[in-house]
Amino acid sequence: MPASNLRAIEKARELPCDAVVLDLEDAVAPEAKVAARETAVAVVREGGFGQRALIVRANGIDTPWGRDDLTALALAGPDAILVPKVNDGAEVAAYDAAIAAAPGHTRLWAMIETARSMFRLEEIAAQARTTRLAAWVMGTNDLAKEMRATLDVARVPFLGFLAQSVAAARAHGLTILDGVYNSIEDEAGLEAQCRQARAFGFDGKTLIHPKQIAVCNRAFTPSEAEVAAARVVVAAFGLPENADKGALRVEGRMVERLHLAEAEAVIALWEMVSS
Repeated sequence: MPASNLRAIEKARELPCDAVVLDLEDAVAPEAKVAARETAVAVVREGGFGQRALIVRANGIDTPWGRDDLTALALAGPDAILVPKVNDGAEVAAYDAAIAAAPGHTRLWAMIETARSMFRLEEIAAQARTTRLAAWVMGTNDLAKEMRATLDVARVPFLGFLAQSVAAARAHGLTILDGVYNSIEDEAGLEAQCRQARAFGFDGKTLIHPKQIAVCNRAFTPSEAEVAAARVVVAAFGLPENADKGALRVEGRMVERLHLAEAEAVIALWEMVSS
C-alpha cells in the first residue's frame, strides 16, 4: 500500500495477513515521495503490527530518492527493506552496502521483475550467502511490460521464468512470493493464480487490496485432506519397526524420507495458521 495513505496503514494493523508492505516506489507520485518516506519511517518506529512483518519498498538506488530512502529506512529498522528492479548480484551487494547501518533484524528483499534478471537468477540468489538478502518478490507486471507479453490468469509466457525463480530461491534458502493479481473483483481468477503459485512452490502471494486476502489465505492453507494424509505419513514413519527404513508403502503408495519432511512441513503450516 502507498506509504502516503495513513488511513490504509491504520487498517493494515488489523488485517489477517502475514506481512504489510509500505510502498515508496510505484504507488507514490514524485512530488509526494519525500513526505511518504517520512511517514514510512514514523510508522516503522511506531510499530503496532503484531506478528505481521513490516516491509518498506524503497525507490531504486539510481533514482533521485533511492539513496535517501535507503539511509532513512536503515536507521528506522523495519523487518525488511524491499528494493526494486534488481538486475544482477552486484546490485544486491550495492543495496546491502547502502543499508549497512540497519539493525541486525532488518533483512533485504528484492523485486525480481526485469528481463535481465531472468538470466541471472542464480547469481542474484547466491548473494544470500554474503548479504542480508532473505526474500524475493516477483514483479510480474514490470516483467510483462518489458517483455511485451500478455499477463492473464494462466500466465503462459511466464511459466518457465516462475519455475526457474522458485528453483533459484530454494537453492539458496530464500523465501519467494508470487506477483500481484491486478483484477480486484475477479476472485475466481485470483484463486486460480494463487493455486498455480502454490503448485510452483511459492511461499505466498503479494496482494494489492484487502479484499484479496481471504482468497489467498484459503489457497495457501493446506486442506483438511492434505493434513490428514500428512499425519498418516508421519505416523507410519514414527512406528518403531520403521525407524530405520528409508521408504514405506502407505495407503497404496510409496513414500520416502523426503515425503516425511514434506508431511511435517504441511502439519507445521496447518498448526501455525490454526493457532
